[in-house]
Amino acid sequence: MAYQAIFKRYEIKYMMTKQQKEQLLKVMAEHMALDEYGRTTICNLYFDTDSYRLIRRSIEKPAYKEKLRVRSYGTATKTSPVFVELKKKYEDVVYKRRISMPENEAVKWLGGRHEIKHHTQISDEIDYVRSYYEGLKPVVYLSYEREAFYSKDGSDFRVTFDENILARETHLSLEAGAWGSSLLPRGMVLMELKTPGGIPLWMTEFLSAHHIYKTSFSKYGTAYETMIYPNREGVRKYA
Repeated sequence: MAYQAIFKRYEIKYMMTKQQKEQLLKVMAEHMALDEYGRTTICNLYFDTDSYRLIRRSIEKPAYKEKLRVRSYGTATKTSPVFVELKKKYEDVVYKRRISMPENEAVKWLGGRHEIKHHTQISDEIDYVRSYYEGLKPVVYLSYEREAFYSKDGSDFRVTFDENILARETHLSLEAGAWGSSLLPRGMVLMELKTPGGIPLWMTEFLSAHHIYKTSFSKYGTAYETMIYPNREGVRKYA
């Protein structure tokens, strides 16, 4: 199955209650449609150094930052196709590169125990990050339930809702199932607007009317600040 390997877009996040989400879904029905996967469980392994160099830099909110992860849709097996994703952000624009491969090959590659079989421009970019940040390894497992919607007008505007965001520092495998500590306040939903440009008027009107404002919520960043940093002696919160 073909998949999109390169993304360039704005990703704008909002925190809302489940009641506000249900109200928004009624408005969206005229403009948006649920994608073919419906509600899916997205599972991620984030890679970082022993000193958490990538996420500490990201938390500082620099003009440029990057993250490296392996993503599966649902619990993986060793031979399940997963995505190795390099996510970069420069001055509010998100650039994502990803490659699909079996789960066991992906984890070995990023951990420096296996070389990729077929080199591409994207794999070379990921290899550069691997060499720049020495000693990358899985440090956090993150999963969430996602509903994704696409615009009926054929534009690239998309809306996603993430609930039940869970994180853990143990059993760092996509094969271990979705469980961990909750990162969202009870009854809250994280919405992301993914767009190459502007936001439709009907969406901005809804957000304004319900006093819903954008947030800088980061899943990995929240896991680091609430779970990892408080338990790590000798690791500075910020570089």
